[in-house]
Amino acid sequence: MKHNSNSISGTQISFGKYIGTVIIIAMIFTLFTVNTLFAQGSLLLTPKRVVFEGNKSSESINLANLGKDTARYVISIVEYRMKENGEFEEITLKDAGQFSAEPYIRYFPRTVTLAPNEAQVIRLQLNKKLTQMAAGEYRSHLYVRALPKPTPMGEKEAVVSSIGVKLVPVFGLSIPVIIRVGESKATASISGLNVTNSETNPYNLSLALNRSGNMSIYGDISVKHISPNGKSTEVAVVKGLAVYSPNPIRYIQLPLNKNLLVNYHTGKLVAQFANNVDSKDKKITTAELALH
Repeated sequence: MKHNSNSISGTQISFGKYIGTVIIIAMIFTLFTVNTLFAQGSLLLTPKRVVFEGNKSSESINLANLGKDTARYVISIVEYRMKENGEFEEITLKDAGQFSAEPYIRYFPRTVTLAPNEAQVIRLQLNKKLTQMAAGEYRSHLYVRALPKPTPMGEKEAVVSSIGVKLVPVFGLSIPVIIRVGESKATASISGLNVTNSETNPYNLSLALNRSGNMSIYGDISVKHISPNGKSTEVAVVKGLAVYSPNPIRYIQLPLNKNLLVNYHTGKLVAQFANNVDSKDKKITTAELALH
């Protein structure tokens, strides 16, 4: 994919002057040999997702090195499949109904070297007008990977006297880049509510978040306990849940707060999904489970 360096450019900034909420989006471990984990520093990205729709044609992403060492990063576009449990796996062949955003975006720079507490702006631009694209949702992921620190010149690598492999995780982060063309017809529903227990929590709410339509859904899930006398208590909340197209369902398990004075054997649980992030319209779906 070609890009015009005159139209978009990366700007390195001092992280000490960078203001904003830095959110860890996703952490992907890639194994390399011979090195140490801490030499790679800490990598953070914000915002946590990019959505092109309407008249929007460009976006800036802040890449920050919060580690103690200078680090070099490589930026690329990758394709992921979302599993039904919310995990991602990299793919080369896309599922039916999954469309890539990669042919329609350009980004700069492709490599970045950052000293400790420095940040870099990554520029993204659409290379085609939305009116020239077929209706639907296009998704790819911007992936930023830290390269392993090279061995200094004149310094020999340690000699291993026995057969073995030394594996070192190198950190990478990815965020979804989504292009939406045409009218969104996505709807959401909640089903399959059930209370289970685990080794870490005696009360967990299992549920299925269902998606239909031509777009992904994204929002927050909250769970309230309603006692027999009508008292409402929020017992669980998770923000930033997505079911990406073309997936029709995502299975979720939420630990219910065990430190509240709530009797999970009486009353009912009300789960609510609010899709109020990418749309001006606050779309809400709820489901209830009677407790006994």
